[in-house]
Amino acid sequence: MKLYHSSNLSVNKPDVIHSRDYLDFGKGFYLTSIHTQAVKYGQRFIRRQKDAWLNVYEFEFIPSDWKICIFDSYNKDWLDFVAKCRAGNDDSDFDLIIGGIANDRVIQTLDRYFEGELSEDETLGLLKYEKPNIQYCIRSQQMLDKCLKHIESIQL
Repeated sequence: MKLYHSSNLSVNKPDVIHSRDYLDFGKGFYLTSIHTQAVKYGQRFIRRQKDAWLNVYEFEFIPSDWKICIFDSYNKDWLDFVAKCRAGNDDSDFDLIIGGIANDRVIQTLDRYFEGELSEDETLGLLKYEKPNIQYCIRSQQMLDKCLKHIESIQL
């Protein structure tokens, strides 16, 4: 399958080392299968007067060879996992996590949820995008090296 990663760099050889901590699914290399989502994300670099690159990859893997977590919807399991990752308390060892993206208000919303100001349903409603989106977080360097092949990098 074809996946996309937006960056201020052309990323020929992805790694997990350069990932930021406390992201939705923890430290890893983030991609999407939705071209428009990747281009839209890349626009944030242009707004900051930086270069923007759309990196394109082919991703092939045998699911039974890897430890994978898939969130099919914005539900309590997704919310709990994102909350743990955002708080730096994730101790899972997944190679790949697939699921929806929380929006930009995630930290403020999660804080309100932790404080009991928002219910689970209210929190999930605030976090989900109205438009479909998806992210793939590859968290093991071994999976990156074996399963993700760089195709091209296109400057936006």
